[in-house]
Amino acid sequence: MKALLKAKHWQLFLLTYGIPIFLQIVFMASMFSSFAMNPNEPPEFFTYGGGVIFGLLIIMAILSNGILLAWMWTVATRLQNYLPEDVNMKIGRFKVFFVIPFAYIVLFVLGIGVLFLTIDSGFKPNSPFYLFFLIIPLHLFAMFCIFHNIYFIAKTIKSVELQREAKVEEYLGEFFLVWFYLIGVWILQPKINKWVEEYEPDQRF
Repeated sequence: MKALLKAKHWQLFLLTYGIPIFLQIVFMASMFSSFAMNPNEPPEFFTYGGGVIFGLLIIMAILSNGILLAWMWTVATRLQNYLPEDVNMKIGRFKVFFVIPFAYIVLFVLGIGVLFLTIDSGFKPNSPFYLFFLIIPLHLFAMFCIFHNIYFIAKTIKSVELQREAKVEEYLGEFFLVWFYLIGVWILQPKINKWVEEYEPDQRF
């Protein structure tokens, strides 16, 4: 995991956004080109070439999001070692809140799948409307967990920089940089690289 802290900003950008965006452009260009040349035939998406590009796109999307989440986890947990002893952040709560959105997404997808299977089999749920009263609060709580995690990472980064517990107004900028990682990685990662070299200069990852 320390490799993510030592990685350069451009490397993380390419892995999380650059390559996926490039593959999306190639995929869409292939689709439009195929349709323009043969408007009466199925687009290339339904051929072998289009399927390969689409498969690479899906795989890269999973990997890029995995790298982003791994970076967030590593920054939040590993940088705790760089904080002064008198700064005590609730890392346990962060870990729990980090897992909850994934559990919610998995349960949501499984629930949708079961719902479609029951409808296809001819079974009609008695009151699907009431499911929304369960889904909405769970969805809002998952969103709360995500924003809490962004806050925790931002506060950790600023507290390491200041070498004391940062106040809200001091890490507000870091909050938006983590939230908009596409831009924030170019600003935050060089700082993290510097801290890794400063606090762990002789350790390998």
